[in-house]
Amino acid sequence: MDNKGSSAVETTLSFLLGTATGFILGVLFAPTSGEETRKKIQEQASKSGKKIKESYEHVSKEAEKGINIAKEKTSEGIGAIKDFVEKKKEELSKKKQDPIDKEEE
Repeated sequence: MDNKGSSAVETTLSFLLGTATGFILGVLFAPTSGEETRKKIQEQASKSGKKIKESYEHVSKEAEKGINIAKEKTSEGIGAIKDFVEKKKEELSKKKQDPIDKEEE
């Protein structure tokens, strides 16, 4: 059993060592110069930055639309509540006036 566990660890370490060695050799023997590689990295970073900015602007605009809709709906709701309260006030004032009118008759 110790051989199997030991073998798995050795295989994993060998794989990781091979991967790291391959990566390092790939960077060292890349056909582009360091300056070209840095330029490519800068270009990619710039593209990523632009995409992030565009995404942020899009999300910001959508959020603003949502806020405006919420404000409109809130205003509509407040208006409906005010109308309801006014109607109830009118109904109550009519009920208060009706008994007085009936007593006078």
